[in-house]
Amino acid sequence: QVQLVESGGGSVQSGGSLRLSCAASRSYYDSSICMGWFRRAPGKEREGVAIISSSGGTAYADSVKGRFTISQDNANNTLYLQMNSLKPEDTATYYCAAGPWRSCYSGYWPMGADFGVWGQGTQVTVPS
Repeated sequence: QVQLVESGGGSVQSGGSLRLSCAASRSYYDSSICMGWFRRAPGKEREGVAIISSSGGTAYADSVKGRFTISQDNANNTLYLQMNSLKPEDTATYYCAAGPWRSCYSGYWPMGADFGVWGQGTQVTVPS
């Protein structure tokens, strides 16, 4: 069973930046997969933040477009989420997840239902 481990969370002032990392326990990148970042804020439903296909295609939630960037380092089996211009409403537990390649081509990706492997989460706090 492949494992995903997130890191890089913390508390940052509004307008600041953080970079989240997600390390995979073995290589995913010998097959077509879809990797994504999701978040859950207290009292709210989980929501999709960004996804990236094995070919590098990306998609973002409207709420983070222009502020967040998803990327991957195939050689090191690591997924990243660069978060800039952070806002209090970005406060949440952030999870990375992996799913089959078709997940990246579904309009329902923000729901996360097709993603079968999840990390344990890392907390991001932006005080208001």
